[in-house]
Amino acid sequence: MTEKTIALMNPDENLPELQQAVERVLELAKRQGADQAVAAVTLDRGMSVTARLGEVETVEMQADKGVSVTVYKTTAKGQQKGSATTSDLSESGLQKTVDAALQLAAFTEADACAGLAEPEQLAQEFPELDLYHPWDVSTESAIAQTIACERAALETDARITNSDGASLSTGVELTVLGNSHGFRSHVLGTGHSVSCAVLAEQDGAMQRDYAWTSARDATELEAAAAIGRLAAERSLARLQARSVKTGQFPVLFDRRLARGLFGSLMGAISGASQYRRNSFLLDAVGEQIFPAWLTISEHPWQPKGARSAPFDNDAVATREQTLVADGKLQQYLLGVYSARKLGLTTTGNAGGARNVRVTTNAATQAELLADMGTGLWVTELMGQGVNPVTGDYSRGASGFWVENGVALYPVEGITIAGNLREMFLQLRAVSADAEPNTNIACGAALIGEMTVAGD
Repeated sequence: MTEKTIALMNPDENLPELQQAVERVLELAKRQGADQAVAAVTLDRGMSVTARLGEVETVEMQADKGVSVTVYKTTAKGQQKGSATTSDLSESGLQKTVDAALQLAAFTEADACAGLAEPEQLAQEFPELDLYHPWDVSTESAIAQTIACERAALETDARITNSDGASLSTGVELTVLGNSHGFRSHVLGTGHSVSCAVLAEQDGAMQRDYAWTSARDATELEAAAAIGRLAAERSLARLQARSVKTGQFPVLFDRRLARGLFGSLMGAISGASQYRRNSFLLDAVGEQIFPAWLTISEHPWQPKGARSAPFDNDAVATREQTLVADGKLQQYLLGVYSARKLGLTTTGNAGGARNVRVTTNAATQAELLADMGTGLWVTELMGQGVNPVTGDYSRGASGFWVENGVALYPVEGITIAGNLREMFLQLRAVSADAEPNTNIACGAALIGEMTVAGD
């Protein structure tokens, strides 16, 4: 078997084996006394290549299988739950895994909210989501593209003096899911990416930046050489950075970063954050949390979507839904367990939101720079300074100082601070030029005012 065959083998050929494993796990669980059970079997296959300074560093072939089983035992106080995993799909391997799950269940506290989704909540429709696009790339071609990506960066300018390397990956994943309520289905998808990171140097100071591209379909990737040049251009633009004076200024979050703001929203409205009472948007459904022009929606059936799926991690049907309408929060992101804890109904979001779209009121990031006038354009954030309970936000940052809509010079060694509640309400604009193939589709985001701490 050649390296190319290992990387490109069609996982769909293995579907019967994985389906049989699911059936066997559920049968064993029932026979040994589980009142409910769910089994998932996943097959991953792929290839990754990394290169640095023109030399291949790694070529890895991946071919993994895994089984996870969760069982529930009913008591007067609720369900006892136990979970176990294995990579052994043999009869003895499956038997041992079910045994382990049942043994663990015996030691857990009964929970009235635990257990499978109700049968009527399970997905019944399985549309074609166009997620499977295997990349017919040989090991030799993958190596050549990776080296070419980095070479393009190094040849951009003499000030590009070093490299963290370039990488290329291609993979296929097949997951079969089944439970004791009769649910059976599978998802087959691919993912491909190319990335590069290089260092620029001038007058003894060094700056690093990166670029990347990813897609379900390799024909939609940006050219490897273009990724290398973009990484170099970004690194060069950061040379001779300085600080800025402390003050209150508008802040533009680069389109690479803006989706992180909305990611904080997703975490705050997750069911787990709500029932654990550790969200800065606690009990906020119906409240005005953004300006009235903003709407945020979820589209889990988007063809080729980064996180498209017909069902969530609970096997509940996913659906298009509006999370924020006219700036007001409409709902939480609920799986079966969190919904029961809150006395609500699952929204099909076990595992999170899928393919989130944010409405826009500007075409490009450049338009937002002009709209900002004078302020800070942030292109990199450091640290984890976001308090999920209070919404307090304080992170190290670098980027560019902007005056009259023009980026004058790079800046570093600064901190930006605010509170996410206030930042959301002060969101002036979002551009439409979102990076492709991301779970949260939004361009740059302009916040009316934040504290910028520098000199």
